[in-house]
Amino acid sequence: MTFSPQSPDRLVLALAQINCVVGAIDANLEKARAAREKAKSFGADVVMFSELFLAGYPPEDLVLKPAFQDSCRAALDELARDTADGGPAVLIGLPWMQDGLCHNAYALLDGGRVVAVRFKVDLPNYGVFDEKRVFAPGPAPGPVAFRGVRLGLPICEDIWGPDIVESLSETGAEILLSPNGSPYWRGKDAERLAVATARVVESGLPLVYLNQIGGQDELVFDGASFVVNVNGQVAARLPAFEECIAKVVFRRAAEGWVCEEAPGAPTLDDDKADYAACVLGLRDYVRKNNFPGVVLGMSGGVDSALCAAMAADALGPDKVHALMLPFRFTSGESLKDAANCAKALGVRYDILPISSAVEGVEAALAPLFAGTPRGVTEENIQARARGLLLMSVSNKFGPMLVTTGNKSEMSVGYATLYGDMNGGFNPIKDLYKTQVFRLCALRNGWKPAGALGSDGRVIPQNIIDKPPTAELRENQKDQDSLPPYDALDDMLECLVEKDMRVAEVVARGHDSETVKKIERMLYLAEYKRRQSAPGVKVTRKNFGRDRRYPIVNRFLDSGAPAFQPDPKIAPDSPVGSSERFED
Repeated sequence: MTFSPQSPDRLVLALAQINCVVGAIDANLEKARAAREKAKSFGADVVMFSELFLAGYPPEDLVLKPAFQDSCRAALDELARDTADGGPAVLIGLPWMQDGLCHNAYALLDGGRVVAVRFKVDLPNYGVFDEKRVFAPGPAPGPVAFRGVRLGLPICEDIWGPDIVESLSETGAEILLSPNGSPYWRGKDAERLAVATARVVESGLPLVYLNQIGGQDELVFDGASFVVNVNGQVAARLPAFEECIAKVVFRRAAEGWVCEEAPGAPTLDDDKADYAACVLGLRDYVRKNNFPGVVLGMSGGVDSALCAAMAADALGPDKVHALMLPFRFTSGESLKDAANCAKALGVRYDILPISSAVEGVEAALAPLFAGTPRGVTEENIQARARGLLLMSVSNKFGPMLVTTGNKSEMSVGYATLYGDMNGGFNPIKDLYKTQVFRLCALRNGWKPAGALGSDGRVIPQNIIDKPPTAELRENQKDQDSLPPYDALDDMLECLVEKDMRVAEVVARGHDSETVKKIERMLYLAEYKRRQSAPGVKVTRKNFGRDRRYPIVNRFLDSGAPAFQPDPKIAPDSPVGSSERFED
C-alpha cells in the first residue's frame, strides 16, 4: 500500500465515527487499532477519532481518578508505538495531566511517538455539560505540523465561538479538524452546521466536523459528521446514528485545501431522528451494561407499544419479553390489542393477572383503611403490584425492566412511584404524548437503518386510535384529570423547554387557571422525577441534567405580566460595576 506523506498537495483522512464505551479503555484502544487497520487499507494519511475517545465521553468524575488517567495515558502510548509501522497517523482524544491539572486533550501520534498534544480551551458548563467541574482550560492553541500540512485542532466547544478558530487561522492553520462529543437533540444537526459554516466563512479554512456515535446514559451521540469547504458548501456527510469509517480526500488548490472525495449520506427528519435516537440509546444502555435483554409491561396502550417496538428494533424480538398484567378494570379491548402488538413484533408475550396480589395487599390494609372511601391509594396498589411482578421477573431472569412513561405524564406526576415508574431505563422519557402517537404511526411505515425489529405495521391501529387510559378504575380516561394532550403538551413545552411566564402561555390561547394548575403539578412532581429511571434525551431540555429544579419549592407564577422595575429607585451606576470614591 502506498501512502501519501511525500505528496503534500493531497491529504487522505479516515473519519472514524465509531462507538466508544466510557471506562472501557482497553476495548476503546482495540477499536481504534481496528479502525486504523481499515484506514491503512485505503491509504489514509491519518485516522481521526472523536473527543476523549480513549476514555469515552462524557467520563464525568471518573476522569478525576489518577488510576483512570494513568490507564488512558498507557493506552495512548501503546497506540503511538503502533504508528512506527509507517502507516496512518492517529488523532485521538484523552484526558491529559499536566502540572497537576487535567485537560481535555487531543493527541497526534505518528512515527511511533506522541508528536503533539492540544488542549480544549472553551469548556462548556451549561445544559448537560459541566466540564469546568473536571477539566482545566488550555491555552490558545496553534496549529500542528503534519507531513507538510498545518492542522488546526479545535475541540468541540472551541468552534462554537469565533476566538479559537481565529487564533488558529492567524497562526497558520490550513485545515480545521474538529473532534466532537456533541449529544443529539431535535434540530441539533442544523445548529452544528450553522456554527461550523460560520467558522469556515470567518477563517477561510475548510472544516472537518467529526462527532461521536452511541448512547451514554441519557445522552445519545448521533454522529452525522460532515465536512464544509471554504465556499461554505457541505462536501461530506456521514450517516446519523450509524457507525462508519469514511475516506475523505483533500487536495491543495489555489484557494487552499478542498475536500474533493467524500461520502454523502442523507439526513433524517425530526421524528425519524428522534425515533432512531431512542432506539440507539436503549440499545447501548442495555448492551453496555451487559443485560441479556429487556422485560416490560404491555398494557395495550400507545406508550408500552412504542417502547416494545423500540426494544425489538434495538435488541431483536428474541431479547424482548412483554407481560400483560390485567386486573378487573382491564378491558377486553386492551387484552386483544396487547396480544396483537406482541404478535406483530414477534416478542415473547405472557399474561400475569394481578388480582391475588392486589387483593392480598388490600386485605392486609383493611383494618387501617376501614371506613374510608376507595380512591387514588387503591389505584396505586394496582400499579405497585404490577411493578413488583415486573421487577421480580427482572431479578429472577436478568433482563432489564423498561419503564414506559412519557414526558407529558412525567411532567405532571401522572405516574406511580414504585409502580409503573419501576425500571432501569425509559426510551420515551423525553417524548410528549402527542409525539408518542406520531412515532407509533411513523414506525408502522418505516424503521431506522440497522433496526432488528419486524418490517411493516407492528402497532395495531386501534392502539393509536382509542382514547388513552390507565385503566385503574371503571371507565377511566386520561382526560378525566388532564387537559387534552395537544393542549397539555403545548403548555408543557412552553413551561419546561422555554421557561415562559404563565401570562405568555395564556397568550397562546390557553385558559389561565388551567395553565396555573399545570405549572403547580409540574413543580409538585419534582420529587417523583428525581427517583425516575434515566431515559433518552431528544429535546433541548430533558428531565435530568438539563433541568435542575429544587424539590422544596413554594414559588408559583401569579400570571402577572413581566415586571417593570421602577426607574426612580434604580441604581445610578451600572449594575455590577465598582464605584470610584474621591478623597
